[in-house]
Amino acid sequence: MRRDDWLLAQLPQAMVADRFFRGFVSIFQTVATTLVDGADNVEHMADPAVAPEPMVRWLASWIGLDAIDPALPVPVQRGTVLAGARTHGARGTRPGLLGLLAVMGNAAPAVSDSGGVYRTGACPAADRPALTVRVETTGALSEADFVALVRDHVPVHVAATVLVGDRQVWPPA
Repeated sequence: MRRDDWLLAQLPQAMVADRFFRGFVSIFQTVATTLVDGADNVEHMADPAVAPEPMVRWLASWIGLDAIDPALPVPVQRGTVLAGARTHGARGTRPGLLGLLAVMGNAAPAVSDSGGVYRTGACPAADRPALTVRVETTGALSEADFVALVRDHVPVHVAATVLVGDRQVWPPA
């Protein structure tokens, strides 16, 4: 822990004894303390658990989570970024989406897809791969934010459907 008078404490006694000089150096100490405190915290900036709030959303953009609403409670934002980072290796897969949704507070998300591995010529006659996400509630997220989160996670060539309860919220009916 740094002393409050860390800069003044480095000066010779004769300089510190002068009231004007001590006040003058105190101005620089205030500015320097702000800079040193920032430098001390650089190592924590990439940790969503302790980073400042604006940094958390910026970190989310590093892993493709651009749908985090700044109005959400900060713990939800941090949890979303941490979950997104943990599931990033499985991004675009059913297990990755299940992991992300589970962290978002959806205890029992149901995700079904049309994917699979088939022999040549045995593939079902689907024009486009499809995925359906069914949840009872979107948790702390608005429906629009929840849909944006799912769409951020699902590959662009996959037709995604999002159901909340028995209502289809994406694509719009």
